Amino acid sequence: MSTSTNHYFKIFWVALGTIFLNFTLARSQPAALDPQKLVTNWEINENNYQNKAQFLSTLTFTNKSTGALPATGWKIYFNYNRSIIPSSVRGTVNIQHLNGDLFEITPRPDFRIMVTGNSTRISFITGGSALNITDAPSGFYFVQDTNPRQGLAMAPVTVTVPTQAEQSLPGGGNSPTITLATPEAIFQQNKATEDMVATKLPQVFPTPASYRETNTEFILTPDIPIITPADYFPEAEMLANDLAAVFGKKLTFKNTGEGKAIRLIKKEGLGPEAYELRVTPQEIIINATAPAGMFYGMQSLKTMLPGTALDGKLKSVSIKGVEITDSPRFNHRAVMLDVARNFQPKKQVLKILDLMALYKLNVLHFHLNDDEGWRLEIKTLPELTEFGSKRAHTLDSRNNLPPSYGSGPVSTGPPGSGFYTRADFVEILKYARDRNIKVIPEIETPGHARAAIKAMDARYTRLLGAGQREAAEKYLLRDINDKSEYQSVQNWNDNVINVALPSVYNFMETVVDEVREMYKEAGATLQTIHFGGDEVPNGVWVKSPQVQKLMQQDERFTSVDDMWYYYFGKVNEILKTRNLYLSGWEEVAMRKTEIDGQKHYIPNPSLVNENIHVDVWNNVLGSGAEDLPYRLANAGYKVVLSNVTHLYMDMAYNNTFEEPGFYWGSYVDVDKPFRFIPFNYYKNTKTDKFGKLLPRTIFAGKERLTEFGKNNIVGIQGLLWAETIISPERMEYMLLPKLLGLAERAWAPEPDWALEKDSVKSEAQYQQAWSQFANVLGKRELSRLDRYRGGFRYRLPLPGAIVQNGKVTANVQLPGLTIRYTADGTEPTVKSKLYTGPIIETGAIKLRTFDSTGRGGKSVRVVNL
Repeated sequence: MSTSTNHYFKIFWVALGTIFLNFTLARSQPAALDPQKLVTNWEINENNYQNKAQFLSTLTFTNKSTGALPATGWKIYFNYNRSIIPSSVRGTVNIQHLNGDLFEITPRPDFRIMVTGNSTRISFITGGSALNITDAPSGFYFVQDTNPRQGLAMAPVTVTVPTQAEQSLPGGGNSPTITLATPEAIFQQNKATEDMVATKLPQVFPTPASYRETNTEFILTPDIPIITPADYFPEAEMLANDLAAVFGKKLTFKNTGEGKAIRLIKKEGLGPEAYELRVTPQEIIINATAPAGMFYGMQSLKTMLPGTALDGKLKSVSIKGVEITDSPRFNHRAVMLDVARNFQPKKQVLKILDLMALYKLNVLHFHLNDDEGWRLEIKTLPELTEFGSKRAHTLDSRNNLPPSYGSGPVSTGPPGSGFYTRADFVEILKYARDRNIKVIPEIETPGHARAAIKAMDARYTRLLGAGQREAAEKYLLRDINDKSEYQSVQNWNDNVINVALPSVYNFMETVVDEVREMYKEAGATLQTIHFGGDEVPNGVWVKSPQVQKLMQQDERFTSVDDMWYYYFGKVNEILKTRNLYLSGWEEVAMRKTEIDGQKHYIPNPSLVNENIHVDVWNNVLGSGAEDLPYRLANAGYKVVLSNVTHLYMDMAYNNTFEEPGFYWGSYVDVDKPFRFIPFNYYKNTKTDKFGKLLPRTIFAGKERLTEFGKNNIVGIQGLLWAETIISPERMEYMLLPKLLGLAERAWAPEPDWALEKDSVKSEAQYQQAWSQFANVLGKRELSRLDRYRGGFRYRLPLPGAIVQNGKVTANVQLPGLTIRYTADGTEPTVKSKLYTGPIIETGAIKLRTFDSTGRGGKSVRVVNL
């Protein structure tokens, strides 16, 4: 054999050996883990753990992948809106808090490989109590050490629902306990609500100032014209389009005409939002002085139509004869939408604007930035959205923000990522303008500003790398030499702007001027910009060289607390030079002072005459701030009542475990905003958020609202913070039907029950008013919302049920909603038996509430033996 032949044989055998070795290794190595099949469960073990204000809970990871979870070489990240005590972690992993609500899990040396079917349990202690499913951690994702920049989403966490109320579990004590929804308890809550005849209910919602039915009717057909002066052509166009959804045909509108018609008439002497509506057999007349009044008269007319009319293509519809004179109680009727924590697409914002317009709400307070996102394009500062609108896996926040609120490891869009382009925002402004809604943009500062800070850090790094130091520092929002240590309420340690920097005011002026340009382009009025101002933690600025330098230059500064007043004084001047006034949260109107050596907050006398408007949320019962809205109004500040106890729409509807939403300030069902008494909410505040009677002394020594103070209450506001709002559907669930209680209280005259001094009479009057309101919702407005603008997925309440004398009797919070049931334990569907009276069937009876389109809510179960 030649040397060359021998050489080729060697190559052949080496290659064959390599193939065989690789094949053997491939067969012997375990398959790669699929993180989507690494299943996570969370359960609450015990509240009031060790008789302290803390709870014990457990995470269980179960491997359902064909691949194994290795003993080393990986990390798991998740979001959790609580603080874990590090030393309390039990299991073969470590848990470390990183920043905000982001945590990291790493395996300990004793962690063992997890093959298919294996599980591992991790328990830990957390401060406070855990009372519902929103307390669960979320957004789990997996990262390999060999590829540290890539995060792989894991399966959504499941939550173990307790099978019994916690009073029967260990550690009940005096702390809050887990409550389960029982059909019997719900039945007792509902039974005081009277079921009223639908034809006897008021035809217009919210309740008008003056309303009288005339026992006549007008038959509206698609051939009836709208007669209007040219002043009201835009309103006539909108009415014609709205009625096209009823008839499948657009009504015509013109200047003059005889015979049956809808007549829009300009009448001098009415208020800017006032209107008169008269329906006779021959015509419908809406009188108004201003376009806004005409628009609201049209909304009242729309609510006179049955909701089912929106199914379309009717030939005619009957409208009751009425005589109405109406105007709003408050000029400022607001909804605050947070799109920073979790983003909502433009389409959903426009839909909410339509909802607001229908129910005569006229202010959208638009919370556009926070620690977790910047949502508005600013052309001069592209990093704000190129960087600050994206959340994805990162440990250094150099290219994007980290995941928050379970948004996951990639920036694929809502809820974690997204922003409004300039064109989007102009479109939103125009849409709101046409519906008489004023948009107040909020630029949250100096706290809650991490998205802006990190975006400007990215800009600084880019320009500094290009050798452009001056340009790099022009909009910097932090002192790069600041060694201050602090932690915000949401556990961020780097989310506060350094207000001593001149570059901060360059930033503010640039943002303000671009926002003004967008309003000008939209033809929308801009009167104010909201600059936030809440929740700046202790410890900020104390080790900042820039702050120390500024304090040395001005003897008026005695502590870093003075930086607060310096900042809002500067911002106020920026706005005043542009003919705008400053809005903010309550802290903008407060000043720290010492009383008996203790620091207290008092109304700030130096800004009281600056026409500053403040949204006051903090009246948490037992906090000592129960009277804060009234104190600020009495001191001379313009106050928008934004009370957490009644108006926070992100709060859970009730205290049952499976009801989503926060509860730190209150529980808020549809009755809470309805029963809110703006000028004296002490009057009917008798229980804490858990339903326990408050001591009679809870309001002792608290300021009452003075007549002067009443003049400073400019309006009320419902607020939807977005930590838990992960989709448009969840947004609608949390907003509705609560928003209808807000609409009633913002527009309608002060009710008799709020003025009645005799508590027994007042309660009886309230119960009658509530019954009417509940019936209006269940029998009129919810069927409208099933269809209006594509339909809203409002919360359907659980039915109540009780077994008595061998029969099951059921009821529902909002009479008019349908209850269906099964008697074999299966889940009721839209084809199941309709509940019309006590059920005589025996066995496992399941009941479920349905809307007018067949959408069902959650079911309840009772056993009839």
